[in-house]
Amino acid sequence: MPDASYETIPDLLRHAAREYGDREFLRFPKATRNPAGTSLSFAEVDAESDRLAGALAARGVRPGDRVAIMMENVPGWPLSWLAILKAGAITVPVNVRYGAADLEHVLRDSGAVTTLTTTEHAALVSNTAATLTIAQHAALASGAAATLTIAQHAAHILDPVYTLDSLTGPACAPDISPGADDIANFQYTSGTTGFPKACMLTHAYWLRAAQVIADQIRLRDDDVMMIAQAYSYMDPQWTTVLCLIGGIPQVVLPRFSASGFWPAAREHGATLTYVLGTMPLLLHKQPPHPLDRANRMRLILCSGIAPGLHRALEERWDAPWRELYGSTESGTDLIAAPEAEDTVGTGAMGLPPPGKEVRVDAATGEILVRGVPMMKGYWNHPEATAHAFRDGWYHTGDLGTQDARGYVHHHGRITDSVRRGGENISCAEVERVLGEHPAVLNCALVPVPDELFGELPKAFIQLNTGYEAGRDTAMSVIEHARGRLARFKIPAYVEFVDGFTLTPSARIEKRHLLPAGRDQRAGAIPVEEERT
Repeated sequence: MPDASYETIPDLLRHAAREYGDREFLRFPKATRNPAGTSLSFAEVDAESDRLAGALAARGVRPGDRVAIMMENVPGWPLSWLAILKAGAITVPVNVRYGAADLEHVLRDSGAVTTLTTTEHAALVSNTAATLTIAQHAALASGAAATLTIAQHAAHILDPVYTLDSLTGPACAPDISPGADDIANFQYTSGTTGFPKACMLTHAYWLRAAQVIADQIRLRDDDVMMIAQAYSYMDPQWTTVLCLIGGIPQVVLPRFSASGFWPAAREHGATLTYVLGTMPLLLHKQPPHPLDRANRMRLILCSGIAPGLHRALEERWDAPWRELYGSTESGTDLIAAPEAEDTVGTGAMGLPPPGKEVRVDAATGEILVRGVPMMKGYWNHPEATAHAFRDGWYHTGDLGTQDARGYVHHHGRITDSVRRGGENISCAEVERVLGEHPAVLNCALVPVPDELFGELPKAFIQLNTGYEAGRDTAMSVIEHARGRLARFKIPAYVEFVDGFTLTPSARIEKRHLLPAGRDQRAGAIPVEEERT
């Protein structure tokens, strides 16, 4: 578990700077936004985050303030995160794909006093902040809540928006010592079906989550971590802490590219990575390459390995793929050990690490979790917090079973379903089957209203190159599904799309597929044989 010499992320960074000094810590390969590429040592990151923390404090940022980050995968993201924490403030990561409505929600809900961003997002942030009002939750004499503008709420801050090159100033961090139980992040959940909620994550949460994984995978000093997810999501943050613990470099790709992922792994000598969501399937659908097995990868951690693909993934890239199950709320809950070859192709997600208990509710089939790490709760949502932690367990919203070995198997989300007449249809199950068809690059199943059945399943499909978006292709996919699914689970409609809006966790944002007032049958191909 976390070394007694550090209780917070700034403590760990200072420890790593002393211990590893000039050893490479962060590597950002050449990219459009970073033409020369960037490599930073542990000592350089410590010094630069000290300087930025001092600059933030000089501009009015106080302990407990919320400071948002809206940047691509550039060096400024982790430097800003570490600087905000050194200033005693709370980081609010913002997805760079957010439009005005999503950004407004996060800034208003979090009460962020300022946002660190890049020039390409500065106008959006400035325009949004200029018209934003925030509910002041402190009690007033009248018993009511005050509604304040950003300028009123953050009167102690010089500017509601900063780019990093504008943050000149002191070279040392303020003399502030956050505690292990102080909040480090307001980490917003992906919000696939609605506006997200902020999970309050402490310094201890991050240290424990990363240390558990470091122990389970037996982190080595010659390891190289590679990550392709957006820094605003959990993954590059916990892997950053993991690399601080182990004194190893992290290669941060600008974004996930199915065609570029393995060439990057070979180029940078990556030995560890983490993928999730649609990423394994997209990698698998890439044409085979003579150099597929020419890599240093010793372990690929993954959330949601399709059992039918598991062995093929291992054989193709000559590396073990192991499940890692958890959530923003609860951190690391289950992990399959590197030597757990008996999990390959079974859908087994492994066992709880030390400090965690996991069980499957006998009545509902829901996966329940308790232990550490765990969020403090949802910011501004006490009712949702109480509901999530009822009966002393965190209710994941995931369905599962537990086998005789104690391994937990995932069977979809409780809420991600279609209610067709008297039958519940798991969207994940249907999506998995549709995704097996060679024409399907990516897909999503959603419910559409129906007078007779209440709801019918509709499939949105993104095609692989070489396939035509028409009825023949739709029927080919449906015929494939008919041989594998119960009749009531077969989609009634198919709509082809050029692509999907994804969350940072590589899940499809289904709320964008169901805009209010849209006739979901318009533009769709009806594929049901008959309505019975």
